[in-house]
Amino acid sequence: MCKFLKGCIKENITKREITMTQKQNAAMEQAIDLLINNDTDVSILFREDGLLKEITKRLVERALQSEMNNHLGYSKYNQSDAQNSRNGYNTKNLITKNGAVEIEVPRDRNSSFAPSLVAKRQRRLDGFDDKVLSLYAKGMSLSDIKLQLQELYGADVSESLISQIIDDIIEDVKLWQSRPLDPVYAIVFFDCLIVKVRQDKRIINKSVYVALGIDLEGRKDILGLWISENEGAKFWLGNFTEMKNRGIQDILIACSDNLNGMSEAIGAVFPKTEHQLCIVHQIRNSLRYVSYKDRKELAGDLKPIYTLAQKKKHFPL
Repeated sequence: MCKFLKGCIKENITKREITMTQKQNAAMEQAIDLLINNDTDVSILFREDGLLKEITKRLVERALQSEMNNHLGYSKYNQSDAQNSRNGYNTKNLITKNGAVEIEVPRDRNSSFAPSLVAKRQRRLDGFDDKVLSLYAKGMSLSDIKLQLQELYGADVSESLISQIIDDIIEDVKLWQSRPLDPVYAIVFFDCLIVKVRQDKRIINKSVYVALGIDLEGRKDILGLWISENEGAKFWLGNFTEMKNRGIQDILIACSDNLNGMSEAIGAVFPKTEHQLCIVHQIRNSLRYVSYKDRKELAGDLKPIYTLAQKKKHFPL
């Protein structure tokens, strides 16, 4: 296909997408105008039994009807000769960001309908699990989370459900921690974050070590997160061995602060990797070799060196 024809097709698709977006925006504005006019008390939208919950209910039920139409191959009231057909509804209490909503889920006679928006045995929409995880990460107990969710959503959520959500998320975290990595990374940055965690019913500070990798195509990815009381060669040796077991064969440049034991560990697992300290630590190391009164002047003289755009232009070999 010639470039001109490709360009025409791309331009036509773009115009159609823009037109569709404009129509959607216009429809949204019209719906908002109908909801909010000069005679409407806007507060009714946000009450416990307000319009937002009703709108959520209608949207979810309409989407489920569309899924049923697609499943059966014909819309409601357009009966066909198909062997399967609609068979009433099941009611379900669904937890949404607007609160607990009772919805009607359509059924079919063959019991083969499996909706994707609200799957069987699903009791909450996307976003609810994130809220549970956020509360848990802040150190709240299961009973505290239950009370908080009751205030937020007006729903009585059992502690066993909260515990199950947390267990499911932890399982996803374990899968993420053990996922395969690329064979080669151009640069991997290592740094430390101080975060608050719950331990033995107390909130304490913990050091979380982060590995941020940049692959050969320039894409960034968090390669690993590790918590440790003390860093050292043994700690880093274990981390680098883990990364190697997950598929990394080589790291061109490892960049970090002057972390204790890192250089020795890198040399043992990835002997060809160049370990580069960050600029701040390189400057600090340089300033150690001069008297205190000369440090400010030396720091100023070093700045043109580490801010060079092209090394050869100023320092020809």
